[in-house]
Amino acid sequence: MKNIPEKRKKHEKNTFDLNEPELSKKERRRSFFERIMVTGFTGGILWSFMGWIASAFHFAEIGPTLILQPFISAGWKDGYQGILLSIFLIGIISIFTALLYYVFFKRVKSMWGGVGYGIVLWILVFYAFAAFFPVIKGAAEFTQDTIVTTLCLYILYGVFIGYSISFEENELGTKQAAKSSNQ
Repeated sequence: MKNIPEKRKKHEKNTFDLNEPELSKKERRRSFFERIMVTGFTGGILWSFMGWIASAFHFAEIGPTLILQPFISAGWKDGYQGILLSIFLIGIISIFTALLYYVFFKRVKSMWGGVGYGIVLWILVFYAFAAFFPVIKGAAEFTQDTIVTTLCLYILYGVFIGYSISFEENELGTKQAAKSSNQ
């Protein structure tokens, strides 16, 4: 192998490696927020896709296109364009929910924080948003299958977001503590 100049090696380093000694505290924090945003987007895409699968197999009456109901009345929202747009929008919104989890619950080290967060999000969507948008049915109007399926998906989403963010926060704190004790 050819020797790569030191300048080029430094340039090619992974920006997500929080162990790099030359990263300042500000850069570590920025990199950490990038991870939170990626976690939120990934969680939104993953779990809204799972919601689409649940609705496709008739485990739930609704799918990710629920997000479009108050705003779009066109028929295409129930086709593949509407499903893809809905999944993408849920991924974007999920970035903000991940940031909210970070702000309020980042120090929670058990899965119960994520379970609670998922339940709170489910209540928000199926009770609070249903009150603001009459087009969206409230939780009482859905079948038990839909309620159980969506509640489980929201809990899994909350655990995904919660564990990912809490793990990253704990790792960052552990590495910073180890670094300061070595100095």
